[in-house]
Amino acid sequence: METKQFQAESKRLLEMMINSIYSQREVFLRELISNSSDAIDKIYYKALTDDSLTFDKESYYIKVIPDKGNRTLTIKDTGIGMTKEELENNLGIIAKSGSLAFKKENVIKDGHDIIGQFGVGFYAAFMVADVVTVISKALGSEQAYKWESHGAEGYTITPCEKETVGTEIILKIKENTEDESFDEYLEDYRLKSIIKKYSDFIRYPIKMDTAIKEPKEDAENEYEEITEEQTINSMVPIWRKNKSELTDEDYEKFYQEKHYGFDKPVKHIHINVDGTIRYNAILYIPENIPFDYYSKEYEKGLELYSNGVLIMNKCGDLLPDYFSFVKGMVDSEDLSLNISREMLQHDRQLKLIAKNISKKIRNELQNLMKNEREKYEQFYKSFGRQLKYGVYSDFGTHKEMLQDLLMFHSSKEKKLASLDEYVSRMKDDQKYIYYAAGESHERIEKLPQTELVAEKGYEILYFTEDIDEFAIKMLMTYKDKEFKSVSSGDLGIENEDGKVSESEAKEHEGLFSSMKEILSGRVTDVRISKRLKSHPVCLTADGEVTIEMEKVLSSMPDNQDVKANKVLEINSNHEVFQALKNALEKDKEKLNLYTNLLYNQALLIEGLPISDPVEFTNDICKVMV
Repeated sequence: METKQFQAESKRLLEMMINSIYSQREVFLRELISNSSDAIDKIYYKALTDDSLTFDKESYYIKVIPDKGNRTLTIKDTGIGMTKEELENNLGIIAKSGSLAFKKENVIKDGHDIIGQFGVGFYAAFMVADVVTVISKALGSEQAYKWESHGAEGYTITPCEKETVGTEIILKIKENTEDESFDEYLEDYRLKSIIKKYSDFIRYPIKMDTAIKEPKEDAENEYEEITEEQTINSMVPIWRKNKSELTDEDYEKFYQEKHYGFDKPVKHIHINVDGTIRYNAILYIPENIPFDYYSKEYEKGLELYSNGVLIMNKCGDLLPDYFSFVKGMVDSEDLSLNISREMLQHDRQLKLIAKNISKKIRNELQNLMKNEREKYEQFYKSFGRQLKYGVYSDFGTHKEMLQDLLMFHSSKEKKLASLDEYVSRMKDDQKYIYYAAGESHERIEKLPQTELVAEKGYEILYFTEDIDEFAIKMLMTYKDKEFKSVSSGDLGIENEDGKVSESEAKEHEGLFSSMKEILSGRVTDVRISKRLKSHPVCLTADGEVTIEMEKVLSSMPDNQDVKANKVLEINSNHEVFQALKNALEKDKEKLNLYTNLLYNQALLIEGLPISDPVEFTNDICKVMV
């Protein structure tokens, strides 16, 4: 019997393909089952145009048969089968696909599509098998043939006996090695788990014989083992059903079955697109944050199916980072896959699906905020930080996409408010969107810097997360309204209450010049404050870097020692101001003492560390005595 050589490729190519292209050995079963599904599809397509053929779906199936004794695994189908020439052409030439040629020659109808397009998946069998045998009888043929190969050395084709049309692929499973166990591919439970994982939604039944125990009729507490044929796969995926057929419970059950999370999703999104690119998707917005979400271990991405066959567990390219919390799946017949079906070509179709998905998620979140506020706030509690990171990242590229999803605690409403809600409530004379940053709502409410803005009746947004100010700095404006920190050097309140007159500033120029000298290197200026009403002192900042931003940056591992341009503001209407003036005239040492005390007091109010706590406590004692 003559051994024929593979015509198109070398031994090295086959070895590289088997050992490198597929990341997991278990996918060999996915590939062989997909080929079997294709073979049944081909009969279906022929029946559409050949009146002599009838297609009774109940008669078509795929069967997986492990045999531990003989160490074989058989994948059997009732598909169209292959002639000797087709075995030669489809299996003798690596990377030639009979399915691809069939697809080009036939019009695909009824939502069916050929899965196997690249002619390489079959050879994944050699990852787990020393010998691969294919016995096939083609539709309309009297003679069956056996194709057999031990690997890269070549293959043989010989006539054989087979009663029915279809194909059997028999794998002689490799012996275990020190590093790997191949026994698992003969275990029922393992084979079933692989089928459920990758091929659950193949449209034809995938069957296996299962041993079950049943009580004996005439014997108490005795059982006999019988074999029962079971269908392993679900066949009809939920995403191909009409939305009207499905309930919230159906979507939640799918969420749990796919192990997308242990919580109950806040929202599900069912997408069916049939245009220039066809795809189905079911997406979930979780309620609770995964324990590893903000860690390096967390991997974003959606499950990706090609015509019902799982290709990737986590396709990160389908989700932007700012929506990385979304779980779910996408199924498309139109994506360009490479020869292993595991890696996607970065093509226009993929980018288009990803873009559409992002818009859909954004729109659903906006609807959730508008119509189911309580649910949205629960979601925002878990993932609002991620949206803010999305605004800040990539130099603000995504701010238009995300700005309407942001929420902050409101001084007026005492609850979360969107930017749109804030702007809609702005007073006629209000120019800016005011915000205050701090560790908590309670601390912000007590900040001296809020007094003038609050007295004017302007709403203040409370920023309590380290990302907040950075995101807003990137946003810059919302609906043509600029953001303004209550600690900004200029509050933009242009009236007598908000501005210091030139004569008043000149009158106290000597005092502030002396204080600025005492605080040299610690502040850039000392000035009269019009924002303070009851408090004696506060710190503000000139420039883009605020005091809260300085605190965040200083806590980072790669701290660049970025500092805010701090300004010490003094309330000229507070009794402490008179004490400062008296000290300037009568006791320069006291002026030094009071200045340092006020500066350290302002630091404490801001939550900033005092450089010398011992000196500070000693200064307090000096005042007391």
